[in-house]
Amino acid sequence: MTLRGREVTRLEALSDAVFGFAATLLVVSLEVPQTFPELVTSLDGFVAFAFSFTMLITIWVAHNGFFRRYGLQDAWTVVINSVLLFVVLFYIYPLKFLSTALTGLFFGLGPGAEKPMLTSRDEMASLMLVYGFGFIAVFACFSLLYLRATRSKELELDEVERLDARSWMRHYLIFVGVGGLSVAIVLAGGPLFLSGVIYGLLGPLCHWNGTVARRRSRQLA
Repeated sequence: MTLRGREVTRLEALSDAVFGFAATLLVVSLEVPQTFPELVTSLDGFVAFAFSFTMLITIWVAHNGFFRRYGLQDAWTVVINSVLLFVVLFYIYPLKFLSTALTGLFFGLGPGAEKPMLTSRDEMASLMLVYGFGFIAVFACFSLLYLRATRSKELELDEVERLDARSWMRHYLIFVGVGGLSVAIVLAGGPLFLSGVIYGLLGPLCHWNGTVARRRSRQLA
């Protein structure tokens, strides 16, 4: 596939600045430890930070991949990208809160170990909804970006490249669908544990989509 985004555009530069600011928000509330015991205590939050940072980097890698492939800067791409950046900034705090709460609950680490951050099922359900809707919104934006690429006359995609773009669009629609299942479980009053475990479907479903895409690509080639 021909990479059309060989140079960093102003749109990407702005996006990288927003991602950098989002990464800052993950740690902005941490104060510099004044004693060694305070340092040890602050390190307890490392697991939650690592999970949150990994999620943020995953989103950035997906964003970078799209712009390296297509380098689009048309009006619709700007609009969808702006919505994506807005959602990322909104998504950071629920992501950080959920990571901290879960590491405290399951590993006894960080602020979540000192006192329960979620005191009722209703609070946990509300958090899963906020996280789920943010997850859906982020990857819906990626799906729309790839949909835009498939319909762009400027790119002049050949059949293999168009197939690749559709494959990536389906890839991120899988994320949207799994996030929707999680939200549906919560809204239906189902087990909250299941609403979290359901995200494990992403691996096998994305693997299936990739296998189908590669088979079709070989057929076209």
